[in-house]
Amino acid sequence: MRLTVPGPRSLAGQLFAMQAVLIAVVVAGYALFTYVSDRSQAEEAAARQARAVARSVADSPSVAAAIRTPDPTADLQPYALRVMRDTEVDFITIMDPRGIRWTHPDPKQIGQTFQGHTDKALRGQTFTETYTGTLGPSVRAVTPIKDGPRVVGLVSAGIRVEEITQRVQEQLTALLGVAAGALVLGAVGTYVINARLRRHTHGMNATELSRMHDYHQAALHAVREGLLMLDGQYRVALINDGGRELLGVAGDVVGRSVAQLGLPAPLTGALLASEPRVDEVHLTASRVLVINTSPVSGGERRGTVVTLRDVTELQSLMGELDSERGFTQALRSQAHEAANRLHTVVSLIELGRAEEAVEFATAELELAQALTDQVVAAVSEPVLAALLLGKTAQANERGVELVVSEDSSLDDGLLPESLPARDLVTILGNLIDNAVDAAQGSVRARVTVAAYTETAGGRPELVMRVSDTGPGVDPEHAEAVFQRGFTTKPAGPGGRGLGLALVRQAAHRHGGTLAVTGADGGGAQFEVRLPLSRAAGATPGGLARDGSAPAEPAAALPLPAGPAPGTSGGPTSKASGGDA
Repeated sequence: MRLTVPGPRSLAGQLFAMQAVLIAVVVAGYALFTYVSDRSQAEEAAARQARAVARSVADSPSVAAAIRTPDPTADLQPYALRVMRDTEVDFITIMDPRGIRWTHPDPKQIGQTFQGHTDKALRGQTFTETYTGTLGPSVRAVTPIKDGPRVVGLVSAGIRVEEITQRVQEQLTALLGVAAGALVLGAVGTYVINARLRRHTHGMNATELSRMHDYHQAALHAVREGLLMLDGQYRVALINDGGRELLGVAGDVVGRSVAQLGLPAPLTGALLASEPRVDEVHLTASRVLVINTSPVSGGERRGTVVTLRDVTELQSLMGELDSERGFTQALRSQAHEAANRLHTVVSLIELGRAEEAVEFATAELELAQALTDQVVAAVSEPVLAALLLGKTAQANERGVELVVSEDSSLDDGLLPESLPARDLVTILGNLIDNAVDAAQGSVRARVTVAAYTETAGGRPELVMRVSDTGPGVDPEHAEAVFQRGFTTKPAGPGGRGLGLALVRQAAHRHGGTLAVTGADGGGAQFEVRLPLSRAAGATPGGLARDGSAPAEPAAALPLPAGPAPGTSGGPTSKASGGDA
């Protein structure tokens, strides 16, 4: 049966096991090296000790005197045992030149031949060797005893290898104890560190972390919404493809501060805010974005997660929906008025006044047709003409007269393809809505619209001007009115302060300008200038002017209430008073 030993699954467990094995290998290697080194040093020390003892005994005058006596053993044996005890060697053997022992730790060996080499000593040299004698393997030194130049005896002192090994083992035991303590301390430290790592990796092993990283990268590139992650110093830590596209940033922005990305000031302020932002609308050069920010905290501020959604199309559709609602209300009112007129015609017929009924009906039809003819004659571009007809009805419902300047002249086909009708509706529709809001309630409430082309600085431009009879714009707020969120009126359910910001965004997107000044007789006048191609400016029917701004119209074409039969307003983005 095959046994499978489970290994640690988590990355922290694997690191702990690896570090424990590494510490054990290092300690074992050091212990082995120390053992071999200490043994070699111990043998060298034993050889030096044996040599010193042997030379001391050989140089002792009492030894030389005892050798001359008839029984050297009687004097030398007690002396040798005493020196052995004092110098901590295992044996001291004193012998004659033939190797016959005079002393030995075992008295039975006295008189026997010495086991070992003596040739060098007989030649007057002192040497050391490791040899196995009657006491077992030993490290010994052999030296001659001289009487003048003549060798009269030999001395051998030695320490058993077993004793040397025991000394090394005692040192090794102490070393292993220290190594074991170091191993335990290292293991505890490694466990503590890896426990912390385990918390940070949520117990996942390397494979799981790699797979999560792959999922993370795939999700970042797959998500269409923008994702931006900032660190604690508001530097970009991560941004996906959607975020780069929506913010309009290119290149390597990771590590750069949000303030260095060149974003609009309100958007930059929202990203740098410490409090969370929920579904907050912001404008870039070409988009309307909804941002949500959420701080990341773990005992301290670690950064911010930002999500970005592009609602440019949604904002346009919401504007169209609001416009359609306004048109519906206008049509409902016009239906009521039409019913009144129809009842009048019927009543005249019932009273036998058929001729007066025909005259009344004919006058109504001529008035409606005149409305259509006047608008189309001034602005024959179909989308803008439909917008003006629809806005006229809406303005009339609110008690505001909307007129088109006599100087207005835009032929069908004049505008280039690079200037889409939707952007023109956004610009003119928001300006008219803001002007109607401002003029409502004023004396002789009126909104005047002018749209024409002229040549300025050698190039044709489309000029759209909307003026009202309202209270006007405070010069101190001349720039603030174009900022998202600025309003002087109570906020509605959908919020205000977006209309003029959208107008300026659309104008800048096409290289145009937006300015506000005071209108003649009070009120505010907003003027948008958009550059056109030369071919567009020279189109027959368009007013290609001499470069000077047109004079204010001496007369205007008043537009009666309601659109002509069969006409309807075009789509528009609903806004309000410079502050939608």
